[in-house]
Amino acid sequence: MASSGKSGGFWQRLVGRVAGTADVPPDEASTQPAEHESEAPPTRADAAASGLQDYDLGAEIGRGAMAVVYKATQRSTGRQVAVKRLALSREFSAEDLADVRSRFMREARAAGALGHPDILQVVDAGQDGNDAWIALEYVLGRDLSLFTRPGQLLPVREVVQIGVRLARALAYAHSQGVIHRDIKPANVMLDRVNGSLKLMDFGIARVGDGSRTRTGLVLGTPSFMSPEQLAGLTVDGRSDLYSLGVLLYQLLSGTLPHRSESMARLMQQIATEPAPDVRTRRPGLPESLALVLALALEKRPELRYGSGEQMARDLKAVLAMDLQSEPGAPDAAAHQEATFAQTLRLTPGEAGQNPRSSAEPPEPSKAP
Repeated sequence: MASSGKSGGFWQRLVGRVAGTADVPPDEASTQPAEHESEAPPTRADAAASGLQDYDLGAEIGRGAMAVVYKATQRSTGRQVAVKRLALSREFSAEDLADVRSRFMREARAAGALGHPDILQVVDAGQDGNDAWIALEYVLGRDLSLFTRPGQLLPVREVVQIGVRLARALAYAHSQGVIHRDIKPANVMLDRVNGSLKLMDFGIARVGDGSRTRTGLVLGTPSFMSPEQLAGLTVDGRSDLYSLGVLLYQLLSGTLPHRSESMARLMQQIATEPAPDVRTRRPGLPESLALVLALALEKRPELRYGSGEQMARDLKAVLAMDLQSEPGAPDAAAHQEATFAQTLRLTPGEAGQNPRSSAEPPEPSKAP
């Protein structure tokens, strides 16, 4: 991502990265079918360019800030897919385009190598003039943003089960060297009827690293970004786990841990202020679940979970001891204390703790 120019210091770099005051920029389009699909297919005058000739583009089923998604059929296989076309030439300057397209292809290839039941499969990708496209597995369902609104929240147990699956999907992706960088409810598709869950858009946020859009907005959704990602520092899988913590917090409470009408104030909160205990937003949630979220939302990456598998294990423990209790079961409080004792008593450098890395924010520096 672009540097902040002449401003100095950690906080100055944070504020300098985003222009405007909107809390959350528009979401990217997903592969979710629209409520009412377009009757007429899109213009295909350039559909024969660079690999797109293998796809018969149909109705538009989604649209976002930088992408349009079409339902399509892959001619060579007859497979139904979703084709996302990214308007890179509209969002990036001419001098950045070559680097952005190259970055997109590298990320698409890495995402295409992932094979996990809870990760949306990348079928193909290519360039179309100055723009790019990616063909994805077509899935039914609704993205999780539907379930972040008061009155439409999912049962707590179901949210925790979703968290387990997403944490394990991220553990797999991170083991393959792939970081998502844009975990948020709109990038997770859920089909409650068939029990299907798909994490979408791996690598799309990475396209923006090293470049700024013409409007100056950082790609990605600031409310879900880790402090180190907002600061433009190198990130690893622990940044995704922070974002997963924000996602679960919103699914459980119907609110975000940090909220502000001012983008600068929002970023300051994310960088410096502890997230409020989720039980202040939704009383009655188990303490064990609040502890998991608090650990995932630590400001310093070395204090968070070291892997998605660790986070998944603790979420499974929550299911076992607080969300699946039966009469005659062992005392839940005693079980909770034993299960979480080691996590709570860990200090930096002990076994099981994350090593320090380049993702750790540096000490504040003085402006010249």
